[in-house]
Amino acid sequence: MTRVGILGGTGKTGRAVARALAARGAVPVPLGRAQWPDLSGALRGCAAAYLIAPNLHPDEPAHVSAILAAARAAGVGRVVHHSVAAPYAPDLPHHLGKARAEDLVRRSGLAWTILQPGAYLQNLPLDGSTIVVPYRLDAPFGFAHLDDLAEVAATVLLDEAHAGATYELASWRGDVSGVAAAVGAATEVLDPEEWARTDGAGLDERQRSWLLAMFAYYEAHGLPVGTVPMTTLLGRTPTAPARVSDR
Repeated sequence: MTRVGILGGTGKTGRAVARALAARGAVPVPLGRAQWPDLSGALRGCAAAYLIAPNLHPDEPAHVSAILAAARAAGVGRVVHHSVAAPYAPDLPHHLGKARAEDLVRRSGLAWTILQPGAYLQNLPLDGSTIVVPYRLDAPFGFAHLDDLAEVAATVLLDEAHAGATYELASWRGDVSGVAAAVGAATEVLDPEEWARTDGAGLDERQRSWLLAMFAYYEAHGLPVGTVPMTTLLGRTPTAPARVSDR
């Protein structure tokens, strides 16, 4: 059976990808921080690896570079990098880190595929509770459903035909108001400075400033992403927003 290393395998994305791989008969190998002292050893025997950096990593290129070196040393043949939609957005520092990491992946000497998901639907409450965001409700988005993304990740990890491809991925196009209508939720717009004093107060200054930059970008531009690549890779209609209790 095909073994696949999942770097960042203990987070919500890593766990979803592991489930999707197991459903196809592959053997997921979730790897977290505990494996870093001997990452190449932990990756040995894996045919492919899925690279997920921690959210708002202060130096994602260095993080990804270390994973790529370990993958080469372990004899891993293919890597799939979990990036983000619109990685080259100069106003978004954490996106730029992913853009630089993408360049490292492309020049790694390994067979590679890059996935660029839009904002997760699961980042919003889907249980009917009030959806609170620090940007306008009608900002356009291409939202990615986590289960759809995981299914696509399993597809590209297990099929070498996707080597050299970059896929921007969204399950549903719309805005926060549309998500709220679909799940029967009320909405509230929170002033970004109020967010910084409340929900963002526990973050360090860098993380808080990066997220404030993201909110300002969303206010001005949203994060539109098309659904055709996701639809094609899934071979079905992607998942639309729905109440968790209705699924």
